[in-house]
Amino acid sequence: MFGIVRPCSHRLGEGLKTQWMAHLCGLCLALRGDHGQFARVVTNYDGLLISVLTEAQAERTTGWRRTAGPCPLRGMRTASVAQGEGARLAAAVSLVLASAKVRDHVADKDGLLARRPVALAARRVAASWGRAGARTGSDVGFDTAVLVDAVDRQLGIEALAGPGTPLRAVTEPTETATAAAFAHTAVLAGRPGNAEPLAEAGRLFGRLAHLLDAVEDRETDAASGAWNPLTATGTPLVEACRLADDALHGIRLALREVEFTDGKLAHLLLAHELGRSVDRAFGTSGCGHQDHADGARGAFGPPQHGGPYNPQSPQSPYDGQNPYAGGGNPFGGGPSFQPPGPGRRGFWAGCAAAIGVCCTCKVCCADEFEGPWSRKKREGCLGNCDCDCSCCEACEICECCECCSCCDCGL
Repeated sequence: MFGIVRPCSHRLGEGLKTQWMAHLCGLCLALRGDHGQFARVVTNYDGLLISVLTEAQAERTTGWRRTAGPCPLRGMRTASVAQGEGARLAAAVSLVLASAKVRDHVADKDGLLARRPVALAARRVAASWGRAGARTGSDVGFDTAVLVDAVDRQLGIEALAGPGTPLRAVTEPTETATAAAFAHTAVLAGRPGNAEPLAEAGRLFGRLAHLLDAVEDRETDAASGAWNPLTATGTPLVEACRLADDALHGIRLALREVEFTDGKLAHLLLAHELGRSVDRAFGTSGCGHQDHADGARGAFGPPQHGGPYNPQSPQSPYDGQNPYAGGGNPFGGGPSFQPPGPGRRGFWAGCAAAIGVCCTCKVCCADEFEGPWSRKKREGCLGNCDCDCSCCEACEICECCECCSCCDCGL
């Protein structure tokens, strides 16, 4: 499950945590119900925002929830899950965008997709997901052609982008796609007056999602030689951070124009958790209120010139006599010893590990678990807590954030 909005259970509180899980499970089950078990792999955190926004605007009626049977990802427990047109729209958007993502990886020949048989199978899966998303989108009155067109234009824009190309020109297709999806939630909820501000919030959310993805993948893309919008356009981190802050502020302003029936969860995810996603990506606390440069991340800002611990300073507290400097081995001058990381599991061993992870509910509830195949450390979807839990209850009980001391959004 991927996405940039990943709230922790302490900040949500018990009531909003139950709602959030209802939408997450509702998206997963909507994918299974319309498109089969395999389609559930495209379940993602950001897709459920569509379901959240639809329900937040709609008048309260029966039929928005149903009781789902036991599931391994919930530790074989039943649960009340979201259903209806909001969940189906979220499923349609998730399928079409996942289809585009697979086709993009095939075009880049990433990993196993460099092999022709695997690439051929992946293309067939992507085409199937694209058709399935179009069918479900049509059922709820949403034309997924706008998403497909955005993906196709994205490839052309990336091919032409170079140093000096405005970063917003690269993020425009993503902005257009998310604006259309957000605006359609107003149609489903019967609140056409909300379409314009939600389109603006969606446009800025798309920009932010694209930016944060580029920031988080920058070092990995540089090592593998993959295309990255920041590197390709020569955009420094400080400019990317400014754009992210502007987008976040714009989302918060747009939400003020939306009429919600019950907007607590939507507000917390888009006004609060999205800000924490920006801080997490840039490694800062309050990105827009600090002066930081490309090579200096963190809450303490850039290193001061001339200090004894500045790597660019001619001064050194050891005057070149540190036997460990430069990563050397003090016993022989060679490179320092680094213990090898755990190796990847094979296909069948990974399948067995995946079953174990699911049946023990670690994907949802654990703070951290080991990836079944990669063996890399992963965060549980409700376990990534980075708060001190001192300001979590206020947002759950208030209608807006004027009384919330932990919020800087001004809503």
